[in-house]
Amino acid sequence: MTDASPTLGATAAEAAEPLSVDAAAGTDSQTTTSASVDGAVDTAPEDTPVFTGEAPAGKTFWANLNSPFRLGLVLTLGALAAVALGLAFWNLSTIIIYVVFALFAALGLDPVVRWFGRHNVSRPWAIVIVYTAFALVLAGILLLVVPTLIKQISAFFTDLPTTIANFQKSDFYGWLSDTFGSQVGQITDQVEKFLTNPANIAAIGGGVVNFAVSVGTTISGLIIVLVLSLYFLAGLPNMKVAFNRFAAARNRKKAAAMTDQITDSIGAYLMGMVVLAFCNSVVAFLLHLFLGLPFPALMGVLAFLITLIPLIGSVLYWLTATTLALFTGWVPALIFAVIYLIYMQLEAYVLTPKVMNKAISVPGALVVIGAMVGGTLLGLLGALVAIPVTASILLIIKQVFIPKQDAKI
Repeated sequence: MTDASPTLGATAAEAAEPLSVDAAAGTDSQTTTSASVDGAVDTAPEDTPVFTGEAPAGKTFWANLNSPFRLGLVLTLGALAAVALGLAFWNLSTIIIYVVFALFAALGLDPVVRWFGRHNVSRPWAIVIVYTAFALVLAGILLLVVPTLIKQISAFFTDLPTTIANFQKSDFYGWLSDTFGSQVGQITDQVEKFLTNPANIAAIGGGVVNFAVSVGTTISGLIIVLVLSLYFLAGLPNMKVAFNRFAAARNRKKAAAMTDQITDSIGAYLMGMVVLAFCNSVVAFLLHLFLGLPFPALMGVLAFLITLIPLIGSVLYWLTATTLALFTGWVPALIFAVIYLIYMQLEAYVLTPKVMNKAISVPGALVVIGAMVGGTLLGLLGALVAIPVTASILLIIKQVFIPKQDAKI
């Protein structure tokens, strides 16, 4: 009789081997077999991915949700840092405007300094000469223009009823009354009452105290800009060298050439805009003086400020001055409009090409868009610097981005 054995049904060799367990037993990575309908056996691949609920280690930080607290903390700190930077930029916006204005002023004066350098004058002495001449010219303009402006502004409000009465006797007013009816007289009376009321003028200026504060802030800002522009102009060559060192050594020669081209074009553009605005102011002053139009000095200063606006400044001043000249009479207004329109054509086709020959050409559509964006963000200063900034961006695109794209085949 044979005894029962624990190795029942096993061979002697199998009974001699110890039992072993596969390390992958019980997991999804173990090779499984399943019998098909026709008796075939399907074998699953051993490298089948296993879903464990955790993000793979090779994924980016944003996909790794294994530590939600740490992720939320980092995101919150990043958002707070962005808000803090935005608030700091907003609070420092005035200082940033001063710095940008001073930098552009230095770039505008740099061609004059370099002109002295080409005539064997050292850069420090050239800067002294330029700023001394600028201070003398500015002081002369202030001494000549400011008293006249104050008298003419006061005379404008004093003689306003007489001016409106003369306007109501003009042929142009009669044509308006015949065309639009009695509404013209009502509008004229309302404008006269509003402008002759000192309370309304004070409200427009924000009050006497606010006006004085604004004047003090403007004067201090101009002093800050002048001092900063002096430092920027003195250190402009070193600033260019330091800026070019941010580029790789193999690209520094090209970066230096681009930097010189951008700064030269910005300087030429700003100097050209100032020269053209000055020509506009002289023409406007002489026309108002010889035609007997009121407030020639005031209109000359207004022409200088408005024509600094790129592309559309001359047109805006032409419309404004012609409209104001109608209060004197339609004949002098017509003569002024025709002569100034002729000057605008001479400026566009004769003066501008000669003055702006070293500046970067910008398409007209981009000029208008840049002026609107810059004027919306920073006012007159933004409209003035928008064009050279746009030109610089176009230059970088043409010399850096487009060659890289052309090299891709």
